[in-house]
Amino acid sequence: TYKKEIIDTMIPYDLTFKHDKFSSSKFNVLRGIHGDYKSWKLVTCIYGSIKQVVVDMRKDSISYLQWESFDLDDKNKLMILLPPGMGNAFYVKSKVALYHYKLAYSGEYIDADKQFTIAWNDHRFNIDWPTDNPVLSERDRSA
Repeated sequence: TYKKEIIDTMIPYDLTFKHDKFSSSKFNVLRGIHGDYKSWKLVTCIYGSIKQVVVDMRKDSISYLQWESFDLDDKNKLMILLPPGMGNAFYVKSKVALYHYKLAYSGEYIDADKQFTIAWNDHRFNIDWPTDNPVLSERDRSA
């Protein structure tokens, strides 16, 4: 799932991946839109099937507030590299899904309490989610 020589050509030379995180979710769970302005994230779906959504939250970007989606699953084994300032969200399409994050950043890790959280259905984006009634965490319900 990871080849240092390839990924190192895509991120700044002074960054290294520091830790991994996994998220297990059931069908109809929607996580995100979350992010920060410090961390690079390499994400994939290890098991199951998800709709991955990436939202550009970098105010100086020509694609600010634009989004793109990808189908990630254990068959296609696609990975997405998100630079800092990108909002990260996914929707679980299968019975269960195992999501993997690999994180690179300088200094200390920015945990959820210091990340930005944007409502999954924010009208600025009009994201084409597969549902109008997803299962949300408390963090995402209160966004």
